[in-house]
Amino acid sequence: MTAPGAPPSLPGPLLVRSARYAGLAGAILLAVAGYLGGALPDTPLGATPESIWRAPDGPATLTCWLVGTALLVGAWWSLRAGAPSTRWAYVTAGLWALPLLVAPPLGSRDVYSYACQGWTYAHGVDPYAVSVAAAGCPWVETVAPIWRDTPTPYGPVFVLLAALAVGLGGGLTGTVVLLRVIAVAGLLLAAYCLPGLARAAGVPTRRAAWLALAGPMVGVHLVAGAHNDAVMLGLLLCGLLIVVRRPGKPSALLLAGALLGLAVTVKASAVVVVPFAALAAVHGRHTVRALLRDGGWLAGGLLAALLVTSALSGLGFGWVGGLTHSGDSEQWTSPPTAVGFVVDYAGALVGRDPQAVPVVRAVALLLLAGVLVVLWWRAWQTLRGLNELPGPRVALHGAALALVATVALSPVFHPWYAAWPLVLLALTAARTTWFVLPAAAAAFLALPDGTNLARFTKAPGALAMTTLLVAVLLHTLRGRPRSR
Repeated sequence: MTAPGAPPSLPGPLLVRSARYAGLAGAILLAVAGYLGGALPDTPLGATPESIWRAPDGPATLTCWLVGTALLVGAWWSLRAGAPSTRWAYVTAGLWALPLLVAPPLGSRDVYSYACQGWTYAHGVDPYAVSVAAAGCPWVETVAPIWRDTPTPYGPVFVLLAALAVGLGGGLTGTVVLLRVIAVAGLLLAAYCLPGLARAAGVPTRRAAWLALAGPMVGVHLVAGAHNDAVMLGLLLCGLLIVVRRPGKPSALLLAGALLGLAVTVKASAVVVVPFAALAAVHGRHTVRALLRDGGWLAGGLLAALLVTSALSGLGFGWVGGLTHSGDSEQWTSPPTAVGFVVDYAGALVGRDPQAVPVVRAVALLLLAGVLVVLWWRAWQTLRGLNELPGPRVALHGAALALVATVALSPVFHPWYAAWPLVLLALTAARTTWFVLPAAAAAFLALPDGTNLARFTKAPGALAMTTLLVAVLLHTLRGRPRSR
C-alpha cells in the first residue's frame, strides 16, 4: 500500500494556473446564479424542474449554476493529488471563496431555519418543544416547508449562536450575514488546525489543505450556504489537534474534551469521533489503564461542556429529543432510505405496502452502531500491537471512517454532509479518488434556490443507489485486496 506521506509528483505550471482560474470563474458563475435565482428570502422552492426552468431567469440561472459547478468541481478534481504548495492551496481556496462570500444563500434554505430558531430562543420560547411556525417567527415564509413545523435538531451551542446573530443582526438580512460570519469563523479555525494535524498524520499539508478547503462542499454549502457544519468541523479539528499535540496531559485533554463537547452541542454527529480521540489521547503504550487514565480526562472535559452549555442555555437536554426530527426528509441519497424505497416498490408490484423505509432505517442505525464498535476495536488492536510510540494516524483514520459510516448509514443525507468525512480523510487516507469522487458528485445534487434534485429522481435514484450498494457488497465479499 502506498504510504500516506509519500510525496506525489508536483502538478505542472499550466495545470496549476488553469485550475486556479477555472475554479475562480466557476465561483463567480455560482454567485451570479445566486443573484438570479438563489435562496433569496422571496424566492420559493421550485415545485418541479419545469417550474424552475420557466422562471423569468430560469435558463440563465441553471446555465450559470451547472457550468459554475462543473468548473469548480473540475478544478478541485484536477489537483486531487495535491496543490503545488500549502500556501498556494490556502490562497486559491480563499480566492474561490470571495465571490461566494457576497452571494445570496446557495444550495439550501437552512440558514433561514437557523435564523428562525435563533429568533424563537431569543423570544423566550423553547426551540426544542415548539416549531418556528408555532413560535411566530416573522421570517417563517423563508424557511423550507418541511422544517417549518419541526423543532430544531441542533445543540444548545448553535442555538445560542443563532440567537446572538438575531440579537446583533437587527433583521433577517443582518442575521443571515452574521450566521455566515460564524460559519466562516468555523472554517478559519479548521484551516488553522489542518497543517498540524496533517504533519501529525504524516500526510503532505499541501494535499490535505487542498482536499479539505477547496472542494465545492466548502465554498457552496459552508461559505455561501452558511451551514453550521463549518462550526462543528472547526471545533472538532481544534480538539483533535490539542489531543495529538499534548497526549497524556490532563489540562490539555480537558480542554480538548471541552472543544469536542462543543462540537457535539453544535451538531450531534461529531460524537462518533470522540472514542477515536480517546485513543489518540493515550501517551505511551496503549494499555487499558492508560486508556482509562487519558481517555478519562478527555471524557471529563466533554461531559463538562455538555452540562455547562445545556445549563447556561436554560434548555437542559431537550436538544437530544430534537434529533429524532432530523430524518423527517426522505430522499434516495441516503442509502438506507433508498433500499426502503426499493422494497416498497417491489411490494407494490405484488399488491403490498411494506412501509419499509422506517424499518430499513432502524436496521441501518443498528448496523452503524456495530460498525463503529468494529472500527474502534480494530484501531485499538492496531495501536496495542505497535512496539514503538505510534503516531496519531491510526486513531484519526478510524475517526474518518466512523464519519464515513455515519454519513452512509444515516436516515438522511444532504450534500454538505460529505464535508464531514472529507476533512479527516484528507488528513489520513493514502488514496483519494474513492472519497473525492462521491464528494464531487454530491455537488450536483442541489440547485441554487435550495431545491434538491433527489426530489425529482426518487425511483431511478433509489434503484441506482441500491444497485451500487449491492455491487459494493459483492465486491467486498469477494475479498479483493484494496488499499484501505
